[in-house]
Amino acid sequence: MTLNLTVTPQLHTDFTPRITVIGVGGGGTNAVDNMIAMNLQGVEFVVANTDAQQLVHSRADRRIQLGPHITQGLGAGAKPEIGRAAAEEAADELYRHLDGAHMVFITAGMGGGTGTGAAPVIARMARERNILTVGVVTKPFTFEGNRRARAAEEGIAELQQFVDTLIVIPNQNLFRLANERTGWKEAFKMADNVLYMGVRGVTDLMVAPGMVNLDFADIRTVMAEMGKAMMGTGEAEGENRAIRAAESAISNPLLEDTCMAGARGLLINITGGEDMTLFEVDQAANRIREEVDEEANIIFGSAVDENLEGKIRVSVVATGIESPEQRAAEKPRLVAVGGGGVQAVASQGVPPQGMPQAAAASQPTVLRPSQPTGALAQRAPLPPQPAQRPMPQGMTAPLSQAQHAPVQPLHPAHRPAPVPDTEAAQMSAAPGHGYDAELEEQSSGPRQIPAHLQQPGRPQRPRPAARAGSGL
Repeated sequence: MTLNLTVTPQLHTDFTPRITVIGVGGGGTNAVDNMIAMNLQGVEFVVANTDAQQLVHSRADRRIQLGPHITQGLGAGAKPEIGRAAAEEAADELYRHLDGAHMVFITAGMGGGTGTGAAPVIARMARERNILTVGVVTKPFTFEGNRRARAAEEGIAELQQFVDTLIVIPNQNLFRLANERTGWKEAFKMADNVLYMGVRGVTDLMVAPGMVNLDFADIRTVMAEMGKAMMGTGEAEGENRAIRAAESAISNPLLEDTCMAGARGLLINITGGEDMTLFEVDQAANRIREEVDEEANIIFGSAVDENLEGKIRVSVVATGIESPEQRAAEKPRLVAVGGGGVQAVASQGVPPQGMPQAAAASQPTVLRPSQPTGALAQRAPLPPQPAQRPMPQGMTAPLSQAQHAPVQPLHPAHRPAPVPDTEAAQMSAAPGHGYDAELEEQSSGPRQIPAHLQQPGRPQRPRPAARAGSGL
C-alpha cells in the first residue's frame, strides 16, 4: 500500500525588522534627503513638515503635511506651540506610517517651530506603539540668538522624555572642522553625514550580511531607555589602521561634549575588506572597550565589504551616557544631622551648569532606614535596659543622659575663679580701687552667699578668706 503525502508549502513571512527614519521640519527633511542620496539601505523614509513647498521638493516618497488647517502649508513661524498643534492635527496619518515599525529614528533641527514642537509628539506616538525610538537632533548656532537656544533646550528636554536614546549634535561644533574656505552648504553636509553614519552604524548590524550579525533584540537591549548617547564612525588604511579607525570613531568632534566613560551600553560594528585580520578586529574592539565601564553591555558585530579593500571602518554607538555634572550629582555625600550623627544624602535632579533651571536645584533627600516589616517586625522586643544608677554629686553624666537632662544653673560656690592677668592684678592690689576695694573689706571674714542665690535645704559652707593681693 502506497501513501501519497502532499505537503502544503508554507507562505514566506518576512521577519526582517522594519526601521523607519522620520525627518521632522526643515532640518529633518534635509537629513532624510541626504540619507536617500547616500543610498542608505534597509530603512524606510518619511518626512513630516508644515512647509508644503519643502515637502514637494523632498526625495522621500512618504510625506506628511502637518497641520494643514492650522498652518495652511506655510510653516510654523518658529513657534514650537504651532508645530506641536500641527502634529496633533495629523495624528491619524502619523499613526498610519508608524504602524508595523520596530525601530524609529526621529531626526530634527531643534530651535525652530516644526522640529521643536512636532518631534516630541511623534516620539510619544511611537512609544505608545512600543517602538524602539531614537532621537537624533541638532542644536542651533550661537549666532542664532538666546531665544532660539532656549527653545532648543526646552524641545530637547521634552523629546528626551519620550525617546529611548537621544543623540545631540550642536551646529556650533561645525567650527571644529570648518575653516575660512568651508562653504555654507558643505558645513551642513558634515552634520547630515553624522546623522547618516549614525543610522547606518545601527542598521548595518541587522541588515547588512556579515560574519557576526546581530538581531533586533540585541539592539533593543543596548538602546532601550538609555537616555543620552553618542555615535561615531572612523575609517583608516595603512599602518595601525584598526587603532586609528577606532580612535576616530570614539572622538567625533561634532557631537555634544559627552564622555564615554559612563556608558552603560555599547554597539561596535567593524567592517573591512578581505584582508582584515582577526588581530586587527581585536585591536579595534579592545581600544573602544578601554573607554567604557567594565560592566557595560557590549554588542559586537563584524562584516566584510569588498569595497573596503585595504581599509577598516569602525562604527560605535555608546548609550546611557551622562554629563559630568549629572554623574557628580548622583554621588552620595555625607551631611551632619541632629545629634551629631552623619547620614548619606543623595542629590536628585541637579541640572547641568548653564541650564536655565540650574538655580532651582532640588533639595537633597536624606536616606533613612525604613520601618521593619515581615519577619523583622514579628521578632520579640528587646529586654528592658537596667535602670541607670544615680550619679554621685559632682560627677558628669554620660553623654546620652547629659543630652536629655535639664540644665541646672551652676551654684556660685562651684563657679571657677577667674584667672586675672598681670594688669588686673596690679590694679586689684591698689587699696580703695573700685570693686576690688569692696573685696578687700570682706576678706577679714567668711563671705556670705546672697539669699536669692541660696538653694533651699542646703547648708552654706563658708569660703576660705581671700589671700592678700589676690583681688578675691
